[in-house]
Amino acid sequence: MPEKKPVIIIGGGLAGCEAAWQLLRRGHSVRLHEMKPQNYSPAHKMESLAELVCSNSLKSNNPESAPGLLKDEMRRLNSIILSAADANCVAAGSALAVDRINFSKYIEEKLQADDNFTLVRSESTEIHEEYQTIIATGPLTSDALAARISEMLGSDYLYFYDAIAPIIDADSINMEKAYWASRYDKGTPDYLNCPLTRDEYDIFRRELLNGEIMAPRPFEEIRHFEGCLPIEILAARGENTMAFGPMKPVGLVNPKTGKIPYACVQLRRENLAGTLFNMVGFQTKLTWPEQKRIFRIIPALEHAEFARYGSIHRNTYIDSPTHLNKSLQLKTIPNIFFAGQITGVEGYIESSAMGLLAGLSAAFIRDGKQLPAPPEETAIGALINYITAKPSTFFQPMNINFGLLKILGEERVKKDKKKHLYVSRAKQALDKWIESEMIL
Repeated sequence: MPEKKPVIIIGGGLAGCEAAWQLLRRGHSVRLHEMKPQNYSPAHKMESLAELVCSNSLKSNNPESAPGLLKDEMRRLNSIILSAADANCVAAGSALAVDRINFSKYIEEKLQADDNFTLVRSESTEIHEEYQTIIATGPLTSDALAARISEMLGSDYLYFYDAIAPIIDADSINMEKAYWASRYDKGTPDYLNCPLTRDEYDIFRRELLNGEIMAPRPFEEIRHFEGCLPIEILAARGENTMAFGPMKPVGLVNPKTGKIPYACVQLRRENLAGTLFNMVGFQTKLTWPEQKRIFRIIPALEHAEFARYGSIHRNTYIDSPTHLNKSLQLKTIPNIFFAGQITGVEGYIESSAMGLLAGLSAAFIRDGKQLPAPPEETAIGALINYITAKPSTFFQPMNINFGLLKILGEERVKKDKKKHLYVSRAKQALDKWIESEMIL
């Protein structure tokens, strides 16, 4: 029997690395193409695989939250992304945040240690339909490859705009005007809070509204993702929209005054050493000079030095309900799989989950089997169902949430108990799926 060609994976982000890991674990050869350092997207800065280009937070680790449930399911399925996150976490209350450099290093070293893994550091602009290929190029797919995908699908891309929050040098924060606390007194006080009075908030909002922003290219229509709106868009939506959103002061009593401020900017550790802090919820498309000027209006950040400014980039994704099966294969070309954020999921872990399933599906097919989709009662199954079922309205990216899971019975239950029931049911469904398909 002739030796099988390796599975080709295009894209070395979270989804591509997760897909590679799932194939390698099952003894299959992988050739992963990553365009860095030959070419960089507008948001990427590091040479390493699995780069976190936005926040270093992977969201809630609470097992009775939807993001927490998805993480637990992926841990059960031996996810390399969760293994790396757990091994390189930094304090962030109930959230799972990581040291992004060590996180990426961990993943790349694990993959490179496998003899069946080949890393090709050059841009891939061709898709050979006769070879089993997983396209995991993410929301920042290069123009050349995007054109090839569009040609292959016979349709235009959908897209929206995503914005990255700034990162601040810890030494430049005025600690006399900041304090440690977590909202609602949950967990340990892992967030550094920068309070504002009503007058300071009003001045800050006024400057945001008048700030100069980076303009999109002429041919691009702006479509923001509702779960990740730039701070200046929130400011424009109403006088107190920010104060009820990312600047919500609930539970953040200032120990210096004994009072809750009118509004509060939260900073989260960006690395284990605590030398860098991320402005939580402060995605922005302001120009870099404007970011420096406006964000320094915040009292505790009056002398802030920015290790990374916020930026804007186009997030590209396909019309998955039209093009993909639940195996993440193209309906018209079964050798081609899609994985990650390009499929229309939103978020690090959601993207990784689609990489995991694409890798599993490809591995099963190479072994002469077919992997049934995970149950809709599970978080990972609910995501697959969302991106492959025809929506009632325009298809747009989605984070994991309990609203995507198969509904419970008609019996009315309290909100907290409902979450518990969702989680309990999901665990049972996942265990049964794993056992019946002999996945582990």
